[in-house]
Amino acid sequence: MTGTIIIHGQNTIFIKNDQDKLPVDMPLCRLMHRAVDAALRYEHHTERTEVSITFTDDEGIHLLNRQYRHVDRPTDVLSFPMDEPDVLGDIVISLERAAAQAEEYGHSFQRETAFLCVHSMLHLMGYDHEISPEDETDMFTRQEQILTEMGLPRT
Repeated sequence: MTGTIIIHGQNTIFIKNDQDKLPVDMPLCRLMHRAVDAALRYEHHTERTEVSITFTDDEGIHLLNRQYRHVDRPTDVLSFPMDEPDVLGDIVISLERAAAQAEEYGHSFQRETAFLCVHSMLHLMGYDHEISPEDETDMFTRQEQILTEMGLPRT
């Protein structure tokens, strides 16, 4: 699937596929919508909002990581918060990295991509696990609770 998929509901999710290494289908797009909605619900975010999710590969996310974070390596997910009232921000997920991490951690590709989406959503809402050990514990606890509520607990 290429192009942009728009999923409307309480919130609008724009999904763009900028890679050709892994398939992007409607079940994956719906999973991203569920992850966005679950994170917003968990955080009691009641205003309508827009989120953009771009799927890329390791090469694409490497370029963005170098350009915006000055880190010269690929990563799994990047978050770009917006300062607009109805737009929460942009999420970029390397599906190539998500597939490798799912295998490494021994869980499904769906759980890993949902994890990365929820992780990024928490960043868009102001959480940062790199500030202190307490902030890291708080953020990772929230992620696991959201994933469990979605029916994707750690196995």
